Amino acid sequence: MDRLRAFEVFVTVVAKGSFTRAAHALDTSPANVTRYVNELESHLGTRLLNRSSRKLSLTQGGEALYERGRSILDEVAEAEALASSASLQPRGRLRINAPVSFGILHLAPLWPRFMARYPDVELDVALNDRVVDIIDEGYDLAIRVSRAGATTHVARKLATSRNLVCASPAYLRRHGRPKVPADLGDHACLGYSYSATADEWHLVDDTGASSSVKVRCVMHTNNGDTLRAATLAGTGISWQPTFLVAEDLRQGRLVRVLPHHHLPDIDVLALYPSRRHVSAKVRVMVDFLVEAFTGIPPWERPGSVNG
Repeated sequence: MDRLRAFEVFVTVVAKGSFTRAAHALDTSPANVTRYVNELESHLGTRLLNRSSRKLSLTQGGEALYERGRSILDEVAEAEALASSASLQPRGRLRINAPVSFGILHLAPLWPRFMARYPDVELDVALNDRVVDIIDEGYDLAIRVSRAGATTHVARKLATSRNLVCASPAYLRRHGRPKVPADLGDHACLGYSYSATADEWHLVDDTGASSSVKVRCVMHTNNGDTLRAATLAGTGISWQPTFLVAEDLRQGRLVRVLPHHHLPDIDVLALYPSRRHVSAKVRVMVDFLVEAFTGIPPWERPGSVNG
């Protein structure tokens, strides 16, 4: 019996919750999966899985083997990945997902430099603002702008962006300037559809004290550029990431509202499914992006974003 393969099969069965789904993930037959699990149980002299028509559950021995087996497989895969990435030239198609606004403003200018450095890598970049399932949708890498971070994927932090409340000078001339967070409730606000807090804005002041205010949104959109355009047009007050509106603030097209308050910062992350079998093309892209965003990001360089 190939014990390493048996560990891989067993761990996959537990992770997928099904012999059939494990077989699909491993590109083998359910009969082969069953055979490996049976042989592993026979070799160890103990039952690892309780099987029923509806679900699988781990025995005490199965739980111990699952945790240790997963660690062993991760260590083996990491060693293989390090060896292969050191010896293989990055090549092939690299599928990347990124948010629309960030992708256009801050990633698009980088792609020519990457392609000049790695001519054998073919970039396939998809931009959308929803959170994609990297594995199910077949992406090698995703750039995500999020406060939540990542728990199921490997994440490399690229940069941080602040979230500021802002409005156009024309809007503030017509409707006045909020003095405290509660004043936002008397104004027309613009909402981002994918915000986890919806129309309740959570603000933090310069001392770190937090407050929440329920706002009245006259418009919602799932796209940052649309939200920015409506804010520039004087439709209402919105919160905006500095990676999108820093230049508008510097040029005075937008004005920061409640300058001593902001929403929690967000991280720009490069995500890939796991440390297992990381290809050379993914590894060099992540390293390239980390290098590109090292230091002060362009949207936080000196200017009037605090005003």
